[in-house]
Amino acid sequence: MGLKLRRLYRAFGVIGLALGLTQCGPQPVEPAPAEPAVRIASLEDLLISGRLIVLTLDGPTIHTTDTDTGAPTGYEVDLVRAFAIDLGVSVRYEVMEDIESLLAALDAGEGHIAAANLTVTEERARLHAFGPAYRTVREQLVCNDNGPVPTQFDRLPEARIVALEGSSYLDTLQTHARMLGGLVWDEAGAGSAMPLLEQVQADRYDCTLADSHLADFARRRLPDLVVGLDLSEEQSLAWAYDSEIDGLGEALETWFAGAHATGFLEELDERWFGRFGDFDYVDIAEFINRVETRLPEYEALFRLAADDSPFEWELIAAQSYQESHWDPDAVSATGVEGLMMLTLSTAERVGIEDRTDPRQSIEGGVAYLSDLYRRVPESVTGQDRLWFALAAYNVGMGHMYDTRALAERLGRDKNSWADLEATLPLLSDPEYYPSLRYGYARGYEPVAYVQKVREYRALLEANRL
Repeated sequence: MGLKLRRLYRAFGVIGLALGLTQCGPQPVEPAPAEPAVRIASLEDLLISGRLIVLTLDGPTIHTTDTDTGAPTGYEVDLVRAFAIDLGVSVRYEVMEDIESLLAALDAGEGHIAAANLTVTEERARLHAFGPAYRTVREQLVCNDNGPVPTQFDRLPEARIVALEGSSYLDTLQTHARMLGGLVWDEAGAGSAMPLLEQVQADRYDCTLADSHLADFARRRLPDLVVGLDLSEEQSLAWAYDSEIDGLGEALETWFAGAHATGFLEELDERWFGRFGDFDYVDIAEFINRVETRLPEYEALFRLAADDSPFEWELIAAQSYQESHWDPDAVSATGVEGLMMLTLSTAERVGIEDRTDPRQSIEGGVAYLSDLYRRVPESVTGQDRLWFALAAYNVGMGHMYDTRALAERLGRDKNSWADLEATLPLLSDPEYYPSLRYGYARGYEPVAYVQKVREYRALLEANRL
């Protein structure tokens, strides 16, 4: 069985090569002990204890439970896991009720770090120690498209607004309230703004405030949501940590510097938030509907096919949706058929007799993609290797080899998907394609194809949490 690409997306191997890790599997998560942990004095003591205590909050991009495995999952969980692997320690999570209790617990020495999508405000930075920023966000007003959607600050009082209790959003609203008459809002306690976004989707409120990355994540599963206004400039997210642990701050500085330099954080963003183009309400709503109505019939087949491949099942399902919208009877004008839209010659090559049979189509499509993945030059690594294989599924491996040659001719990196993505459209340019071995191709199509598969994979994972 090939190495699962889920591990690649979570990037343990990538960051491990750069920072000298000796293992790539998930670190164990310890159950909470019966007695409170003794406050430690140094990073050395932490390493001797073999356990990192992490204070966190409940939320799909922070910390939640994987519905398949029962294990912790979330954007912050993946960050913590990679850091813990580098330290060589296990992780124990303590899920707090809200931001105020989380920071109070950190002050009391009940945890070593607080990992919870925390915005580094001026007030928090004065009271707590923070590690390096790992992403920047804006606070946004997120509204139900069916109600009032303020797009100017002076229209804010028209909306029924709810805000997360104890959050930096309250400071933002208070700042605007001082300038606007009649601006009022409700406050609600929760681990993150996600439950409030769900209330806005359900039309219990017109609007709420959320960080831009969470707003983008939420809109992929709650398509009635729209962004009305940016309410703040860019702000940093970072982990708070116990400043009384000597050496912990320096360890965070070193690790995050490596995480930035190796591209780990960029890959993690891809894994959790995808690479979305313009928001298409109709497309997203249709996808969510088919996740509920069509996917259950084929999910077991996607999972089974993934077990004997280098790919996660969500990726295979996303590719199948891009190919056929999970319609086993789909057929194109050029004669490709089935869930994975195989040509007759490809079906024969991978031993498939009936392209409209869901099991055969999925097995054949995965076998073909696996073969393409193996044929990608070894110099193409990481996620770039996957995007290369997906593009080849769409346009053919010969045209992808041409694209590499053309990229090199133009002084671009032939091993980088970003450079190949920029080069592929030139396959239809008469200035270039006559000199290429495989000639003309509609090179913009594989670019769009890979983009949509990436979007659908991120959408699928967002809607499975």
